[in-house]
Amino acid sequence: MNYKEEANKVAEKLLGYRRDQSGWTLCKKTNDVSVFWRPSTEFAGNLYKGEGIVKSSPERVWECLKPDPDGLRVKWDKNVKAFEVIEIIDNAISVCRTITPSAAVGLISPRDFVDVIFSKKYEDGTASSNAVHVEHPGCPPKPHFVRGFNHPCGCCCVPIPGEPGKTHLITFFQTDLGGYLPQSVVESFFPSSMAEFYSNLTKVLKTV
Repeated sequence: MNYKEEANKVAEKLLGYRRDQSGWTLCKKTNDVSVFWRPSTEFAGNLYKGEGIVKSSPERVWECLKPDPDGLRVKWDKNVKAFEVIEIIDNAISVCRTITPSAAVGLISPRDFVDVIFSKKYEDGTASSNAVHVEHPGCPPKPHFVRGFNHPCGCCCVPIPGEPGKTHLITFFQTDLGGYLPQSVVESFFPSSMAEFYSNLTKVLKTV
């Protein structure tokens, strides 16, 4: 598999999601984030978008979000139990495995995901993490984990002109959790999980 090619494809898809404002329906709103959904064109599920203004600089927000096994995200993101690099492709692209804990009061058992992740910077100062599921010979399905599949997903830390202490954070989740889950469980889990993600990020930014 050409991991660089897959990485570039997912970055282009996320850029397309950012630009295309059509078809979004608001499904959850808190002080930290507005969560929208629309039907996915990748699988028989939904694409979710979160948008919020985070009171911290893009550089500090990125430090909390960037895909790094020794980084901050594993410490504060309750949906990430462990994160490991399987193969480094270049200084911006790697194949990684993410382990998630059980969720939804145990209805969703622990999952693992294998993705190619592309950390990309844009000329306007935006930093983005772009991920999509891949297969890798070094990480076949593991016992005790349901293998899930991330369709194009990621996050974008967008600078706000004239507001250096604030960040427009846009996130996209588009995940097939695998297993045999009622659709109602999946559709209630993602908006709530995304709201918690923004809330926990806001809290950790007050301490770093």
